[in-house]
Amino acid sequence: MHTSPIIEELHAVRRRYAERFGDDLHAICEDARRKQAEQGRPVVPLDPKRLTEQDLEQDHEAA
Repeated sequence: MHTSPIIEELHAVRRRYAERFGDDLHAICEDARRKQAEQGRPVVPLDPKRLTEQDLEQDHEAA
């Protein structure tokens, strides 16, 4: 499988970022929320999308 150097770099950046927080997803999300607040950007919470049986079937067919 061919991998792109750009994709490899993105994965490396993500790994380093996650390591800064001990791979703790809650800590990573808190950091993202803090950065958003500092930048003064509006945060728009979205309700989770509920999957239907049709969504699940389409995902299974695509795999």
